[in-house]
Amino acid sequence: MQIIDGKMMAARVKEEIAAEVKAMTDNGERPPHLVAVILGHDGGSEAYVANKERNCQAVGFKSTNLRFEDTMTEDELLTEIHRLNNDPEVDGIIIQLPLPRHIDAQKVNEALDYHKDVDGFHPINVGRLALGLPAFRPATPSAIIELLRRYDIPTKGKHAVVLGRSNIVGKPIATMLMQKALPGDCTVTVCHSSTPDIKEKCRQADIIVAALGVPGFVTEDMVRPGAVVIDVGTTRVPDPTAKSGSRLRGDVDFEAVKDKCEWITPVPGGVGPMTNCILMLNTLAARRGEFPV
Repeated sequence: MQIIDGKMMAARVKEEIAAEVKAMTDNGERPPHLVAVILGHDGGSEAYVANKERNCQAVGFKSTNLRFEDTMTEDELLTEIHRLNNDPEVDGIIIQLPLPRHIDAQKVNEALDYHKDVDGFHPINVGRLALGLPAFRPATPSAIIELLRRYDIPTKGKHAVVLGRSNIVGKPIATMLMQKALPGDCTVTVCHSSTPDIKEKCRQADIIVAALGVPGFVTEDMVRPGAVVIDVGTTRVPDPTAKSGSRLRGDVDFEAVKDKCEWITPVPGGVGPMTNCILMLNTLAARRGEFPV
């Protein structure tokens, strides 16, 4: 068993980004600029944005957080997005979810300039991804691909089973893994709540991507010896032994599964840290006026 260390790899990627940004600014160019739009005072959103801001500072980006009350109207938000779309010094825009109920999140997403959609959820970016064209790709599935690439884990001809069909992780990672690319070139099976015999399908997998949000769902009897297991789950569960009274738990029963795997991601410290780096990579690409490949 070998650990896919997302924390270590993320630190390496941030060093690479910082070096490129320094070369950019040393040449008299402005640094990449990432803007986050936040409505209301959701604790999870605040923590995510604070982490994003720390990452921006670490790599030399300009970071702006635009905070509005949750009473902001949909039209007011769309006007703000239009302004950011037309600001030549804004490279990337993220609209922090969840949005208040009176705002149509899909309408807001579609209002973004897809060239600045560094979260990769605009329909044009989703469509370009499906066609195998360069696009801004969602951060979590891109993080999985980046870890597979940097650890040189073979994927060509492998059978990948994706647990979960969300628009954020399941669908895009299935698309990426089946692309004619490396990492990629997999035969992909997508399992979800209506899939029969999930255990048997997992036992046939060379690569399992667990993205259900169900703690400990993948058990030892679901994993064949030598498989690669990617755990996307990050559910906070009670833990009286932890200082905070809780801890993060993945979708994989790590302790039971780890000795059967060739490679496995831990939770925390696996996919999560690299996910934050993808947002930086996408913003850097937007600053250069290009899509990441």
